[in-house]
Amino acid sequence: MSGPSLSPDRALSRALVRALPDTVTEPLADLGGVLVAVPVLAAAMFYAARRGRGRGALAAGLAMALVPALVVPLKEWTARPGPLEPWAAGYFPSGHTATAFVAYGCAALLVTSASRTRRRWPGAAALVLTGATAFGLVVRGFHWPLDVLGSLLLCTPLLIAVSRSCRSTGRSSGRTPSRRSGPS
Repeated sequence: MSGPSLSPDRALSRALVRALPDTVTEPLADLGGVLVAVPVLAAAMFYAARRGRGRGALAAGLAMALVPALVVPLKEWTARPGPLEPWAAGYFPSGHTATAFVAYGCAALLVTSASRTRRRWPGAAALVLTGATAFGLVVRGFHWPLDVLGSLLLCTPLLIAVSRSCRSTGRSSGRTPSRRSGPS
């Protein structure tokens, strides 16, 4: 494989891989696993639906379902080898990063939109969890830095769509009448 971004990607990876013990980085990488991230999203979807934000919850579920539909074909198409396993292929983009970004990001959007007050901690928590996942994946040697960055860029439109869905849900429900429903 070649390209202008490959040399800096390799250099950064060489500097970071195994800079910390695997006992630290592996649990961080696991934060992006389906068994960890998806239940967090499911709980947020349930909370949002109970608070009258069913449209946002549905959009978040759809976004999560689209993650493998976007990631798997790209892994097959690029067949990029891994940093510690050059004989293996399918490392770009990072599925764990994509899962973490969409699950935690959507959960933060849902919790924020369903709350009576606009809280900042859900967004901060989503950033920390996604960042910890990405850091763990790169430092453990599971992914190149660009695999992680590619996943974030690939999944950003999904979060934008969920954000818009949460905002439109917030406008049409609650105490303020919408254009369609008129004043009470």
